[in-house]
Amino acid sequence: MTLRSLGSLAALAVLAAVAGCANEPTRVQPGATAADTLQRLGAPTGRYPLNNGGERLQYSRMPAGFEVTDIDVDASGKVVSVTQVLNEARFGYDIKVNQWRQNDVMAFYGRPYQIDRVSSFDGVVWTWRYKAVNERRMLYIYIDPTGVVRRYHTGDDLEFERVRD
Repeated sequence: MTLRSLGSLAALAVLAAVAGCANEPTRVQPGATAADTLQRLGAPTGRYPLNNGGERLQYSRMPAGFEVTDIDVDASGKVVSVTQVLNEARFGYDIKVNQWRQNDVMAFYGRPYQIDRVSSFDGVVWTWRYKAVNERRMLYIYIDPTGVVRRYHTGDDLEFERVRD
């Protein structure tokens, strides 16, 4: 391979990296317009109305990924916050046990990685994958038959370990 070919290859790699950053939801800045955000990122995986007349644009990487980014837009169409919500440090502040309903969970975390039932709980358990300091983890939210969140907990993601064995 010639020096010129290597230089061209390096330039392509830099362009690909820059293009990848343009599609990263966490790089959207408050103050950007919803229209610019949608043009830059494409269609969100979820759209949810907010109480203030604004809208949440949600970009989820489920089921294969580990991030869900909520981009909140005010009634005038400006981005007011950008939050990667699958963050273990936030769960205790964000999840409203005995208050949130199924729709609240969906509007905050989006579609879960999976939905299960367990014998120790009358209801369903919604699960999301996330990373904590590069460790694969799971968030479990327990929703009773009336649609109310009753508890949550986190645990290790053992699926990768099962595949390796």
